[in-house]
Amino acid sequence: MITHIQGRLVEKNPTDVVIDCNGVGYFINISLNTFSKIPDSENVKLYTHLQIREDAHTLFGFVERSEREMFRLLISVSGVGASTARTMLSSMSPIQVRDAIASGDVAAIQAVKGIGAKTAQRVILDLKDKVLKIYDMDEVSLSTSNTNKDEALSALEVLGFTKKQSEKVVDKIIMDAPDSSVEDIIKGALKNL
Repeated sequence: MITHIQGRLVEKNPTDVVIDCNGVGYFINISLNTFSKIPDSENVKLYTHLQIREDAHTLFGFVERSEREMFRLLISVSGVGASTARTMLSSMSPIQVRDAIASGDVAAIQAVKGIGAKTAQRVILDLKDKVLKIYDMDEVSLSTSNTNKDEALSALEVLGFTKKQSEKVVDKIIMDAPDSSVEDIIKGALKNL
């Protein structure tokens, strides 16, 4: 119904924004991922998803179409509501969610607050084929980079860094250079930790 909203940014909070569009202020729920990417300029455009329930009409906004598509995929899973999907996209980038689903990484999805083992497994089971089809991914390259990532994280844990702390740095290194060896990932992580 409402596919995007473009207008003047009136208010910006980590969980929501207000955009003035020709005199009408739209309250839009956002993820932390979107919050970090919203420019502080006055004119803003967000891709939206309107959720209509008996008791509320709720608007969710995303800077990128890919994040909106991932949100829609997540809420299509039984047991995953809009707030859980938003929490997942606040904890992980859409690319990290996609990779976790494609590689069957239950632990990564379960690490999100409010998601248990059964829900994480259901997310992977329901979305793996859709994610692979939509993003046209090559599972072989994904599994090698995932193995390198796991080995690098293990090494960093042995060196005394917490997994949560290391994971963000390692993910950024892999995103910038997907073909990095385990040694390159560890060296890069040690510079940034």
